[in-house]
Amino acid sequence: MKDPRFPELTSRQIQILKSYGSVEEFSERTTVFHRGETFYDFFVILNGELSIEDHSNQETDIITVHKKNEFSGDSGMISNRGAQFDACTKPGTKLLRIKPAKLKEVIGKHSDIGDKLLNAFLLRQQTILTDYAGGIEVLGSANSNRTYAIRDFLEKNHIWHNFIDIDQQNDAKEMLNHFEISHEELPILINGDANVCKNPSIEELARYTGVLMDFDDKVFDVLVVGAGPAGLAASVYAGSEGLSVVTIDSNAPGGQAGKSSKIENYLGFPTGISGSDLANRALIQAQKFGCNISIPHRAEKVENNGDHFTLCASNSKKIRAKTIIAATGADYRKLPVPEIEKYEGSGVYYSATRMHSQICKGEQVGIVGGGNSAGQAAMFLSQFAKNVHIMIRGKDLESKMSLYLIQRIVAAENIHLHTETEVVKLFGEDHLEKIVVSDPNGDHQTMPINNLFTFIGAKPRTEWLTDFVQLDKSGFVFTGAHTTEKTQPEDHHRPPYDLETSEPGIFAVGDVRNGSVKRVASAVGEGAMVVSQIHQYLSILEK
Repeated sequence: MKDPRFPELTSRQIQILKSYGSVEEFSERTTVFHRGETFYDFFVILNGELSIEDHSNQETDIITVHKKNEFSGDSGMISNRGAQFDACTKPGTKLLRIKPAKLKEVIGKHSDIGDKLLNAFLLRQQTILTDYAGGIEVLGSANSNRTYAIRDFLEKNHIWHNFIDIDQQNDAKEMLNHFEISHEELPILINGDANVCKNPSIEELARYTGVLMDFDDKVFDVLVVGAGPAGLAASVYAGSEGLSVVTIDSNAPGGQAGKSSKIENYLGFPTGISGSDLANRALIQAQKFGCNISIPHRAEKVENNGDHFTLCASNSKKIRAKTIIAATGADYRKLPVPEIEKYEGSGVYYSATRMHSQICKGEQVGIVGGGNSAGQAAMFLSQFAKNVHIMIRGKDLESKMSLYLIQRIVAAENIHLHTETEVVKLFGEDHLEKIVVSDPNGDHQTMPINNLFTFIGAKPRTEWLTDFVQLDKSGFVFTGAHTTEKTQPEDHHRPPYDLETSEPGIFAVGDVRNGSVKRVASAVGEGAMVVSQIHQYLSILEK
């Protein structure tokens, strides 16, 4: 059976592709793209072989060899990220070369070809991330908050990397000496060409890995602020309907859903899907339809310029658009515990991902919160931890958690529920070592928990909209009939659309919106709905 990662194109598909590129012959071994190269070309093998090779070690590792009618590439091509390996021809090879812009045109116009390419691209990316050790080397301490922030960014943005813990791996010190790097300069990144980036900011990391893009003075039809399920759905639908779209996010695709280890009640995924995988697939889908996605940009304020808006974002960026969709969602609140910031990234976490599963192997793990995210995290981490302790202030889980999760938690032998319990104190030097909780009787108990995951409350990310649109007392955005006071301009003569804020042309979807249902499916639905309302707004604007 043919490996789905390496399908063959039909003769008809190849003939179509030839109209988008050029045929080249190679009489000798030739490297057609190098590791780290951005905007590298896509190749179809017409004759001969194209070898995908990893030269990061002393010996060359052959990742795969593409043969006749197969093709090169992975999902990084759609996102304009750098190549992860070298590609070398066998002497006598004939290739069809297609430039990245033309490849995106093919994917948009020819669904059978696009489906075959994107499916293979996603499977290849998954294989690289899970089956191969390599990529960008991250050298630092597992107890460093700064190192954790970098690892978290790489993990959530599906960037291939390998972490080297200087506290655990003996060869790490040799590497530090080799590059003449002091501990104060950690963490460092090392790419395949041995280029070193010392203690980078998240913005520098984003540029280093190709997820941050620049903007010119173009005025987009739609600016989506936030790449959670609602924002990504809006990006997909707006892009597929021919609108020019740019989407930004302050950290990574997925929003709160991206922090879920497994979502089982989302339509169409009977065996479940991780929030991270769902977000990554939606990201590729949006880019397939021409959406420009850039990370990280944090929205700071909005200006109304009459016929368009200007969003002032972090990294000194200004993005112009005729409409704005606020899809910034909400953050989990911090535990009201002294010095909690000291342990964030070194024992206190706000998501449960594959990276955290390695941290928690054989450990005692604590989870604070009684919603679905907490339940999903408990089930996921229980596969690796010795024991998982769920701590809630209420008397039971029924009021906030779905029944299927409650049943699984009850059935799990190593998950323990502590009701009417609150975390009151944290202890540890470089890393969390133990916690103190108050029990239903008000007595204090010390628990040897060194990894604590918190999923409590929801604080909307609306600071950038304060004094610009109407917010409720908790900071969520009013939309539609719930907006008052601010009237529509005379040339509109209409009430606001259901998902429109008090400012005409600015819309809100998903968890950031007052009255929204805090579920992935409803967020996706709102992201789809808002595009039809934007079309209506733009038609009025253009009259």
